Amino acid sequence: MAGIQQQQLVNDTVLPASRNGSSNRIAAINVEGHPQPWVDDLQLEDPDHQKPGWRKFLSYVGPGFLVSLAYLDPGNLETDLQAGANHRYELLWVILIGLIFALIIQSLSANLGVSTGKHLAELCKAEYPKYVKYCLWLLAEIAVIAADIPEVIGTAFALNILFHIPVWVGVLCTGCSTLLLLGLQKYGVRKLELLIAVLVFVMAACFFGEMSYVKPPATDVLKGMFIPKLSGQGGTGDAIALLGALIMPHNLFLHSALVLSRKIPNSVRGINDACRYFLIESGFALLVAFLINLAVISVSGTVCSAQNLSSENADRCGDLTLNSASFLLQNVLGKSSSKIYAIALLASGQSSTITGTYAGQFIMQGFLELKMRKWIRNLLTRCIAIAPSLVVSIVGGSSGASRLIIIASMILSFELPFALIPLLKFSSSTTKMGPHKNSIYIIVISWILGLGIISINIYYLSTGFVGWLLHNNLPKVGNVFIGIMVFPLMAIYILSVAYLAFRKDSVETFLGPNKNNPHQQTNMEKGLTKSTENPELDRVPYREDLADIPLPE
Repeated sequence: MAGIQQQQLVNDTVLPASRNGSSNRIAAINVEGHPQPWVDDLQLEDPDHQKPGWRKFLSYVGPGFLVSLAYLDPGNLETDLQAGANHRYELLWVILIGLIFALIIQSLSANLGVSTGKHLAELCKAEYPKYVKYCLWLLAEIAVIAADIPEVIGTAFALNILFHIPVWVGVLCTGCSTLLLLGLQKYGVRKLELLIAVLVFVMAACFFGEMSYVKPPATDVLKGMFIPKLSGQGGTGDAIALLGALIMPHNLFLHSALVLSRKIPNSVRGINDACRYFLIESGFALLVAFLINLAVISVSGTVCSAQNLSSENADRCGDLTLNSASFLLQNVLGKSSSKIYAIALLASGQSSTITGTYAGQFIMQGFLELKMRKWIRNLLTRCIAIAPSLVVSIVGGSSGASRLIIIASMILSFELPFALIPLLKFSSSTTKMGPHKNSIYIIVISWILGLGIISINIYYLSTGFVGWLLHNNLPKVGNVFIGIMVFPLMAIYILSVAYLAFRKDSVETFLGPNKNNPHQQTNMEKGLTKSTENPELDRVPYREDLADIPLPE
């Protein structure tokens, strides 16, 4: 009988800890409202601790792989193709550094969600003043829209290759295609996402096969990976576009929310295990993304620099776009290269759209406490992204649409500080993370890389604009007028970044054990929880409102 009573305590009704929005954690509470007698330590120990390591790891798999789809979107493919065609292997170091930095900040984003029980958008809302909060929300929404533009154009290119319809018609069709994809989720989202992932990896396999056929020189590839170099016309711009396509601001909001769909024991051991498993998962997913990006750049650089390149393919390499890149795979796929490439490109665009939809939902919910149906949210974002894509594709055709992808990637790079700086500050703060804050080594490395990217952005923005003013054909009065308008905006950008970097955080969100109760502190360190004073601490930052995210079990 005693065993039955003890088991009843463990299986107590799970109710929300708070209805007023002050806390989103859930707590185990007795339905009669009376405190239960304590049970033996062994029975309160985390049941997951008894599982084999690989089974525990599999229970955390999902968020990192879903986020990693954004590193294989049409924007990445476009910037990779152009980097290889224009600079051969010289920009591979940008991919390497970018994905190492992506691994660091994605793991910080996951740690932030696990340790605080809130995702990045919710913490920004709690920390910053009203007008700063709204500005950050607006910038985050612009980042989601900018990330959606490559998906729109990539899907339009795929439809153009498959059905020979004009690109601008394909742009209009993308709104319907994504709504159809979201509708199909009701009939088995895991199977649908698995199909999309398989198609994306089919394209990756094609590029790996082509790379084994063209055999890029290993010495040049290694030099490109480990010797930083920017040369040739547009090298800095292409490097910034690569970084913008790799490190997307909305991914930081997304990852910190996705991890909250996992149940994690509220103990030092439980949280540390979760952070380690999320790091391993992200590391494996980003390693795959790095190898695919490496293959795309290597194939593009090798084929476009070949001595026996035909005049037709030389013209294509001179203005290489997603719409004309299928010829790179002819050695492996022959005449079917264009069809297989188009199907994989279509899958790449649609899979990345799913991550953008979730990110937009979390951003709106976190900053404004608003929730929209996924199809409404996606339709709204897609309509805004379609407008510039449609205009550019009508006026500039395929070439203009491809340039718009590069511009969108650069916008993402310039917007990165407004998500990155809050993440770095929050994850390094005791008031936000408690004992789980970043180590001094991670703080130094992440800030050096972050400030390096911000400095490159500011340098390119200022020098590029000044160079354009000096060499355009506008009258002097026009240049003066444009300068008066643009230079204050550049000053506002720099001051805004400085404000976020140097502002002192004031809101405490970490809910740790009672410092006056050493017994509770000891239990938390062992992975046990025994608190009637604050039952909220007996369960992790598990988010009931995020539990329906369609991720693998």
